[in-house]
Amino acid sequence: MEHDVIDVRASAGTRIAVRFRDGASGEVDVARLVPFEGVFAPLCEPAFFARVAVHPETFTVMWPNGADIDSDVLYEVATGVTGSLPGAKRAD
Repeated sequence: MEHDVIDVRASAGTRIAVRFRDGASGEVDVARLVPFEGVFAPLCEPAFFARVAVHPETFTVMWPNGADIDSDVLYEVATGVTGSLPGAKRAD
């Protein structure tokens, strides 16, 4: 993955605040990215959702049950920059 997450915290509702290694940051509504079913079903519970963390080896966003979200997808949603390559353009 191109965009390592270095910090994440649960925000309001189903949102997370993420910060990336390159200094970019933003908020992402997880419910708009994934259906809360299967491995993501426990995220419906606010106390479980709040246990979001950064995986120490892959630098992705993860939860204790193994649910995770690709950091490149998070970067695009949080920053509005489309594509995962350096120099990508900001979506307007």
